[in-house]
Amino acid sequence: MRFKISSTQIELSYTLICFAAIGIIITSFEDFLFCLLSLIIHETGHLTAMCILGFPPERIKLSLFEISISDNCRYCRRFFDNFLIILCGPLFNFICFTLLYLLYLLHYDVLFPFAAVNLSVGLFNMLPVMSLDGGQLLYLILSRRLSEKSAEKVVNIITFIFIFPLAALGFLLLFKSKYNFSLLFVCVYLIFSLIFKKNRYF
Repeated sequence: MRFKISSTQIELSYTLICFAAIGIIITSFEDFLFCLLSLIIHETGHLTAMCILGFPPERIKLSLFEISISDNCRYCRRFFDNFLIILCGPLFNFICFTLLYLLYLLHYDVLFPFAAVNLSVGLFNMLPVMSLDGGQLLYLILSRRLSEKSAEKVVNIITFIFIFPLAALGFLLLFKSKYNFSLLFVCVYLIFSLIFKKNRYF
């Protein structure tokens, strides 16, 4: 599925659409909606920073294991610009969490789950895993001191150090709850995204 927003072409894979439909079926629609909106807020953070800095993406492709943003300027931008673009994804989630939590304190109880999901998405993306923003930031910082190959090797090692305990915890959660496979699925997603992800940033 393809459509355009301004000069940016958006592509949605049918696999992702099918997976979203399954997600609605096996979980509550409210939970699915909160997760989807939090992810949209996250990606909006990246895209907003890119547009403000004068580097709008040419194409955005959303598939099951990858969100690919065509950005031919990433290697010619300043370090600070790349750092800000990567950071703005989780930052938007944290800002949204803060606003929603303040409203929750004013007795808007219905907003607490949405606030919690935004916090979870922001914190999760700050993990030092190569396919997440935390790993991208770590790679960006290391590549200022090390060669690109060495920086990538360090981040890959740290990535596997984090993924295996998370996978073990996911199995434990699955056995304890008998049905909650969310964390295990996230670990599988991270492994596959490492295999199929071609872009270093975003």
